[in-house]
Amino acid sequence: MNPALFLSIVSLFIGFSLRYWINRRKFYRRGPMGVEGFSSYEKAVVITFFERVTKWISIGFIIFGLLILWSYSRKKSSEKKLTQIKVENVK
Repeated sequence: MNPALFLSIVSLFIGFSLRYWINRRKFYRRGPMGVEGFSSYEKAVVITFFERVTKWISIGFIIFGLLILWSYSRKKSSEKKLTQIKVENVK
C-alpha cells in the first residue's frame, strides 16, 4: 500500500472519529429539555473550549486527508497516462 494512501485514510479516520466522539458526548450531555447540563460554570467553559479546539483539529485532519488523497489520485492518473503514452510509442 502506498504511504500517501495510508496516511490519507488514517487522517480521515482520525478526523471523522474525533467529530463523532465530540458530537456523541454533546448528545449524551443533553437533558430531557434539550439543554446541556454542567455541574459548574468552570466545567462548562473548559469543556466547550476543549470541544471547540478539538473540532478545529478534526477539520484539519479531514482537510489534510482529502488533500493527500487528491494528490495521490492525481499522481496515479499521471502515471497511467505516462504508461499509456509509452505503450503507444512502442507500437
